Amino acid sequence: MPMFFGLDLLMLATLLPALGAALLIGSYATRAWRDPMTRRVRALNDRREQLKAGITASTAKRRTKLVHQSNAADRVRALLSSLRVLQDEQVKEAQRKLIQAGIRNKEWAVAVIFGRLVLPIVFGGLMVIWVYLLDAFPDWGALKRYGLVAGTFVLAYKAPDIFLKNKITKRTDAIRKGLPDALDLLVICAEAGLTVDAAFHRVSRELGKAYAELGEEFALTAIELGFLTDRRQAFENLANRVDLDAVRGVVTTMIQTEKYGTPLASALRVLSAEFRHERMMRAEEKAARLPAIMTVPLIMFILPVLFIVILGPAACSLNDSFINAKP
Repeated sequence: MPMFFGLDLLMLATLLPALGAALLIGSYATRAWRDPMTRRVRALNDRREQLKAGITASTAKRRTKLVHQSNAADRVRALLSSLRVLQDEQVKEAQRKLIQAGIRNKEWAVAVIFGRLVLPIVFGGLMVIWVYLLDAFPDWGALKRYGLVAGTFVLAYKAPDIFLKNKITKRTDAIRKGLPDALDLLVICAEAGLTVDAAFHRVSRELGKAYAELGEEFALTAIELGFLTDRRQAFENLANRVDLDAVRGVVTTMIQTEKYGTPLASALRVLSAEFRHERMMRAEEKAARLPAIMTVPLIMFILPVLFIVILGPAACSLNDSFINAKP
């Protein structure tokens, strides 16, 4: 029998696995006999300290950011007030458009008015320098140059309003698409016995993934219904935040239901059917416009290719016959 350091190899092969198993069992027993609560408490304390440090840091950063934003907004507001271009009606109108566009920060209203003042000066001034001082278009007449400069001034002045209108249109279209489904869910919640607050909260949670804009508005309405003393104000705020006649109809129905105690499920069911009919009518209208829209691409791109495919072989045959007929 071969030997290794004076030990039999068979015995050594038997003792080594036994020693490894004994060490493994001993380490497991040592861990098992330790108090698990000590480790958990230590881990919880470490996590609490990490969270506290993160919350403190994020709060400090948020506070610093808010202070900087408020200082900048105050400076812009003071500048516009000194120039006598900041009016309360303009600020309220800008805030209303921002809310309809999904921008909740009201301080951006001052930025919109400031953009109307600064953008024409910047872009219009650059265009004046480019056209007149640098003579960018020497072949153009005076009327064309004036039209380019005037168009730049007007477009720069309207740029913030165009941006807001575009965002409002996209947001309104997204809300319009999900409104019938939201009303169906409101009907189900009302028939299940949920209150209006709980129904709005449930619908916002269910529609948050499919229609994020509508879910956000319903969630905000549910919060206002729970905190405002006048519930009618919460529904009116929803109508002000969404520039859509269908939402105004829903708000009117909800206000009448709150005031007179009329059945909510039946009224919402009628509104849902009406909105679905309107959506179908819009789809049919788009389908009816499709032939007229396809006329121009058909004439410009499809018919020339079709004529080439049909008449090309005949033209080639006629050309070959004329060539062969020559003496």
